Amino acid sequence: MGVSSEVFPSETPLEKLRHARGIIISGGPSSVYDDSSPTMETAVLTAGIPVLGICYGQQLIAHLLGGDVRKGNKGEFGLALLDLTGQESQLLRGVKNHQQVWMSHRDKVAAPPPGFRVVATTSTCDTGAIEDPLRRLYAVQFHPEVVHTTGGLTILRNFLFDICGCEKDWNAGQRIALIQDLIRERAGDRNIFFFVSGGVDSTVAFMLCLEALGSERVRGVYVDTGLMREGETDFVRGTFAGLGLVRIEECSEEFLGALEGVREPELKRHIIGEQFVKIQERIIEERGLLSGRWVLGQGTIYPDTIESGGTAKAATIKTHHNRVPGIQKLIDSGHIVEPLADFYKDEVRAIGRELGLAPQLLERHPFPGPGLAIRCLCAETDQPVTVVPDGYLVPVRSVGVQGDSRSYAPVLAIDAFPLQASRLQDEATELVNRSVGVNRVIARVAAREPLAKQHVFASSITHGRIELLRAADAIVRQISHDSGFDKDVWQFPVILIPVGAGEARDSIVLRPIQSVDGMTADSVTMPDDLLHEMANRLMAIPEIAGVYYDLTHKPPGTIEWE
Repeated sequence: MGVSSEVFPSETPLEKLRHARGIIISGGPSSVYDDSSPTMETAVLTAGIPVLGICYGQQLIAHLLGGDVRKGNKGEFGLALLDLTGQESQLLRGVKNHQQVWMSHRDKVAAPPPGFRVVATTSTCDTGAIEDPLRRLYAVQFHPEVVHTTGGLTILRNFLFDICGCEKDWNAGQRIALIQDLIRERAGDRNIFFFVSGGVDSTVAFMLCLEALGSERVRGVYVDTGLMREGETDFVRGTFAGLGLVRIEECSEEFLGALEGVREPELKRHIIGEQFVKIQERIIEERGLLSGRWVLGQGTIYPDTIESGGTAKAATIKTHHNRVPGIQKLIDSGHIVEPLADFYKDEVRAIGRELGLAPQLLERHPFPGPGLAIRCLCAETDQPVTVVPDGYLVPVRSVGVQGDSRSYAPVLAIDAFPLQASRLQDEATELVNRSVGVNRVIARVAAREPLAKQHVFASSITHGRIELLRAADAIVRQISHDSGFDKDVWQFPVILIPVGAGEARDSIVLRPIQSVDGMTADSVTMPDDLLHEMANRLMAIPEIAGVYYDLTHKPPGTIEWE
C-alpha cells in the first residue's frame, strides 16, 4: 500500500507503540481461550490509536474487551461472500455488497464487545466485520490483505489513509539503494557466494549483490540436483552466460542417493537443505574459500520465513529448504546474506524490473527450491481408496493451511468430467469446510480403472518416479505454452501421487492456480477441451494410471502438495 510498517510481537507494551499512526493485529492459528495463546496489553486498545484486527486479531479484540468468542461448529476456509448490514462504516466505505472475501478460521466472535456494532456478515459468520468508531477500533474475520478478497485493498486504504491519516512513503523499486547498503553492511569485507536456481528470487538477489559489491566479490553456482524440470539447466546456463560468474555443478547422484527410500515430506526438505549445505562446504573448500572471507547469499523471501514458522508466534506450515538447521546455523553465526527476506514475490518482481532484468525471467512461474522431490508424493504402505459419503478418500496426505496453521491430511476425490470447474471449486470449498480431516479435493479427469478399484501403493523417491514426473511435467508445460494457458495462471504444479491399479501405480494431479504473492491462491478453471488434450497425452504414458484436477483454493490447501 506504500506505507512504512513495522512488525512487533503481540505482547509489545503500549509505550513502544505510541508513535504508531495505526495498529493492525494479524491473524494466527490459536484460540483466544487457550492460556498459551498470543495476547496483548488491553491498554493498546484504549489509547486512542486506530486499531484493525484481522481474523485472530478480531477474536482477540473481542475477548479482551468483553465480547464472546466461541469455537465454531463449522470452519470457513477459502471463499466466502460478505453481506453488508447497511450500517454506515468508514472502514467498509466503497465496498460492494455480497463481495468475495477469503476466510481461514473455525473460532468466531459470537457476540461483539459492548459499544461495537456489526457492519458485515457471511453465511456462517454473524460478525464478519465489527467496529466501534468512537474508540477507533475495527475488526474483520476475513483477510483483507490477500488478493482474493475483492474489496480488500479498499478496506486497507480506508483504514490507512482515512482512519489513520497515513501518507505513502514506501516503494519496493525505490528501495534498491537501501537494500544494497544493507548488503554492504552485512557482507563487510567478505565476498558473497550464491547457489542460483534460475528462478526469480535467487536471480534478483544475485543481481542486487552484484551491483552492490561488484563482479570481483560475487560468485554463483547452479546445482543440478537431478530434481529439476526438463530444460531447466539449459535455461540457467543461458541466463547467466553473459556474466561469466556462475558455473554448473552436476550433483544429481548425491541428492537422489540421499533421498533414496525417503517418504516423509518434512524429511525430504531437510535432506535437500542439508545436502545444499554439504555441497556448499565442499565447493568452498575446493576453491580455497575457507579463510572466512565468504558468506552465503540466498534468495529467501518473506513467505518462506512465514511458512517455516520463522517468527515467534508463527505456525510451521512447511520448512523451506533455506530454513533447515544447517542454514539456520549459518544465519545465527552471521554467514548469510538475504537481500529479499522482507519482501513478497510481487515486490521482488518490481525490484527485478527496476534492475532491468528480462520479462521472460521475471514472469516465470515459481518453482520450489526442493524441485520435483516435493511434487513426487510417497506412501509408507499399500492402502485402498475407500468410498465415503462425499466421494472417495485417497489415503495420500498433502499439506494444507487451515486457520493459519498446518494440516496434513488425506485427499478427497470426486468423480467428475467434464469438469465445469467453477462450480466444482465452490463444491470443493464446501466439502472441505464440512469434512473433518480433509484439506484438499481433486476431481477425476481420466483413469484406467474406477476410483473404487484403485489403491495407494507403498512408494518412495526413485530415479524412475522422478523421470516419470519430469516427463509428465514437460507435457503439461508444452501444452500450456502452446495454448497460451500458462499466461492465465501464476503457477502450474504437476504432482505425482502413488495411486493406481495393476502395473500402472502412479497418477498425475494438475494444479493450475492464480495468485499474486503466494500467500493465498485460487484454483483456476481450465477449458475442458484443453484439459482433455492434456489428459490424453498424459494417459498415453503406460505407467500413468489416472489424471486428476486439484480444485482446492489456498486456504485450505497449500499451493504445493508437500
